[in-house]
Amino acid sequence: MSIRIYRNKEFELLDDVYDPGEDSYLLVEAALKEIKPGDRVLEVGTGSGVVSLFIKDISPYVVATDISPIACRNARINEVQAIRADLFSGICSRFDLIIFNPPYLPTVPEERLETWLDRAFNGGLTGRKEIERFVKDIDRILSPGGRVLTVISSITGIGETEALFKEKGFRMETVATEKVPFEKLVVLKFSR
Repeated sequence: MSIRIYRNKEFELLDDVYDPGEDSYLLVEAALKEIKPGDRVLEVGTGSGVVSLFIKDISPYVVATDISPIACRNARINEVQAIRADLFSGICSRFDLIIFNPPYLPTVPEERLETWLDRAFNGGLTGRKEIERFVKDIDRILSPGGRVLTVISSITGIGETEALFKEKGFRMETVATEKVPFEKLVVLKFSR
């Protein structure tokens, strides 16, 4: 276990949980600009819980999910209500804002990790495997007029990701970008 600090706030990080980097912090900043008091918020793929940790002060109704039991424990240590779920399976409520930090790196079988951490990185051959699953069932939990924030890399395919959401009637807006070595990180907002 180690301590991380962002925006002068400490949070704990367990071994085998994604260490928040530029993508996570870019998503934190975008979420802080997007969230409205009283929004019912679901964070999918919470990892350490860093995004929910910052937004729960704005809206009292924030729920986080992760498939990794270690990540869920880590989020709870950081005082984030976390439920172990594959994306949002088993979630029955509707949410005004859904925040998704997907595993977006294109990954070939030889690059897979044999730990829970693989689920934080492995986006399948295109980098969009989990994004495709997410979009397929999003209407079940997104409130009418709801918004989705997600972070991806330029190597994942911004146009391809937009097309997945567009098929479901969403329009896309790029709300944050950051250049990092070998790629550009973007936070995309999808709404109807």
